[in-house]
Amino acid sequence: MLVLGLNGGFATEDAPLDRRDQNLHDASACLVQDGVLRVVVEEERLNRLKKTTKFPVNAIRHCLSEAGAELSDVDAVAFTFDEHFVDSFLNARHIEDPTLPVRYSRELIRERLREAFGTDVPEGSITYSAHHRAHGLSAFVHSGLDEALVVVMDGVGGLDSTTVYHGSGADLNTLSSYPAAKSLGLFYLACTKMLGYGFGDEFKVMGLAPYGDPSVYRQAFGRLHGLGAGGDYELRAHAAPQVFLAEGFRPRRRGEGFTQQHKDFAAGLQHTLQRIVLHILAHWRTTTGLRQLCLSGGVAHNCSMNGAVLRSGLFDHIFVDPASHDAGAAVGAAYGVHHPNSTTPPTTTPRTLQTASLGPSCGTDHDIETTLNTWSSVVDYEHCENIVDRTAQLLADGAVIGWVHGRSEFGPRALGNRSIIADPRPAKNRDRINAMIKKREGYRPFAPVVTAEAADTYFEIPPTTANLTFMSFALTVRNERRHELGAVTHIDGTARVQVVDHHSNQRFHQLVQRFGDLTGTPVLLNTSFNNNAEPIVQTVHDALTTFLTTELDHLVIENHLIQRRPPNPATLDTFLLQLPPTTRLTKSIGMTSAGERTVRHELNLGSPTSSHEVSPQLFALLERADGRTPIGELAAACGMSDETRAELFGMWQRRYFTLRPAPIPVREGSR
Repeated sequence: MLVLGLNGGFATEDAPLDRRDQNLHDASACLVQDGVLRVVVEEERLNRLKKTTKFPVNAIRHCLSEAGAELSDVDAVAFTFDEHFVDSFLNARHIEDPTLPVRYSRELIRERLREAFGTDVPEGSITYSAHHRAHGLSAFVHSGLDEALVVVMDGVGGLDSTTVYHGSGADLNTLSSYPAAKSLGLFYLACTKMLGYGFGDEFKVMGLAPYGDPSVYRQAFGRLHGLGAGGDYELRAHAAPQVFLAEGFRPRRRGEGFTQQHKDFAAGLQHTLQRIVLHILAHWRTTTGLRQLCLSGGVAHNCSMNGAVLRSGLFDHIFVDPASHDAGAAVGAAYGVHHPNSTTPPTTTPRTLQTASLGPSCGTDHDIETTLNTWSSVVDYEHCENIVDRTAQLLADGAVIGWVHGRSEFGPRALGNRSIIADPRPAKNRDRINAMIKKREGYRPFAPVVTAEAADTYFEIPPTTANLTFMSFALTVRNERRHELGAVTHIDGTARVQVVDHHSNQRFHQLVQRFGDLTGTPVLLNTSFNNNAEPIVQTVHDALTTFLTTELDHLVIENHLIQRRPPNPATLDTFLLQLPPTTRLTKSIGMTSAGERTVRHELNLGSPTSSHEVSPQLFALLERADGRTPIGELAAACGMSDETRAELFGMWQRRYFTLRPAPIPVREGSR
């Protein structure tokens, strides 16, 4: 039986971005065949829109391609929310916007699939899952455990924000649920906004928390929550602004610096989250007697919280789903589908997830070299017989490297197939990568990857068994090793550790091991291969784009070592410029108080918050861009100064459009 699992909204690729679609974020698709996950990928890796809400048409296409299947081969399509919940959301949209055609989710799924693949899927083949059940099944099946306490915590999954299950065999039995009013995810988000961040930035606050003192605002946070009997608790997230206003707390605006007050606030928030979660888990561990735990839902991506649970000793075994956000629920929804003629639970049985590298690959060496050859005006490359040894030596010599190998990872963590890697020892590497490559806040920590053989030498690993393969837990760096690991030890002495062995990722394990042979430290700094404006890279094109628009020293794609060619201001003149389908160019005319006419030229990615003012010269060039005409020809038509070239490059760095070389003409008789 072949099941297509889906998560995301229903907007087409060219529809403007709509903040109301945030309820259906993290679009993804997967294929589960006879209970086994074959391929899964997030739509953002392909359409290049972070946390996209679009219908995952590109992800579906890649899943089918990787599996060698057609849409007509699919027996069932599984969606990650209850049908009534999704249709109620859509109904509210229809009432609010009378220009929208009235369509509900079952119709929309069939319509989007028909548009993309020309195939009508039977209406009865579309199934729906309770959202938390989808999260829970994904974690439980991947844990490989026969029985476990399964806890899902997120913003809102239908009507619930936390659900507790008893996992046994291949099914989940609901023990309790906590309503949306007690949402830990929404509570954390509300406080995140007081620090000048928004939805999707919660992990930044987690990274800021160790710089603060949680005792400063302990009483204030105490007025926002209370622990009750039976694992219950009260939460008054709506009162947070008033409570902290009374404390003299000054909310931060995006772009402003962080005061010690903001750091203490983040510390108090993180402490409060951990206190409530441990209260819930302690009750249900005692009540059920279950000493195995599975965690999922967006809150389970809080690795500091996971580390606290691991150190608590409450459980003998903990598994955190590496794709605990909503994209991962697509897998659980697919796992929950069983044969329509069967009255028994799904045949899916728990099996330990060894790797999250289940996405598309970069293709064969021939495919990669074909693409590299089209970029020959800006890069040189060589094929290396022993790329691991060569890369390890470059790292030991101080290089920061983009590393692409095999199938892409599923989830937000860099697990060794789409990574930026560096020597973890010099603290200056953390500052360099934050400022010059990732282009993000300087306080943000980086994660270490360590060989399984050396993990206990560098990190305090609690006796509780845990899946340390997926970078889900913040562990304590051994005191005597903190100076050695200057680039990956956070200010509180912890690190979000990934332990790699030859089973989970053979090549990555070899690389870390070889670096250890050269330096005496079998650890690498490992962070996701992207900058602050884009999702993690997926294709050779993505990797080259990020390489050329950051200050990475080298790029490795499979067995190819790639270098930049000497810079030339006119190099990009041969490239083609393509605006994303949602992008809009706007020109607005206004008047100053003195009665002078003003003209503002803007490029907008399709949402009210994504506008960027550009010069009239660049605006004129973008107006002419069609994805077929080289930039040099566009520039000749409208003029392009050195300042405009620099502006063009800066906009490319921020991914307001794509640049790619023109295809190499095929010579007659060469086919």
